[in-house]
Amino acid sequence: MIKTAPDIDVSTKDERRDYIRDRYPCLSDCDMCGLCKVFHGQNPENAYREYIAGLRSFDDVTGDYR
Repeated sequence: MIKTAPDIDVSTKDERRDYIRDRYPCLSDCDMCGLCKVFHGQNPENAYREYIAGLRSFDDVTGDYR
């Protein structure tokens, strides 16, 4: 079960980065995975850089890719 994203007001940058790494792990099989395609050619950590930095919420950034 995927836990909810840490709130930017009460979490650290490292906690948010770890959450993104855990939620979107690289499977090293690009043809079968598709995560980088969902994130327009970016790895998830780069796609969520504003969330990790505490500038935007997880949901706001996720909305960019829907």
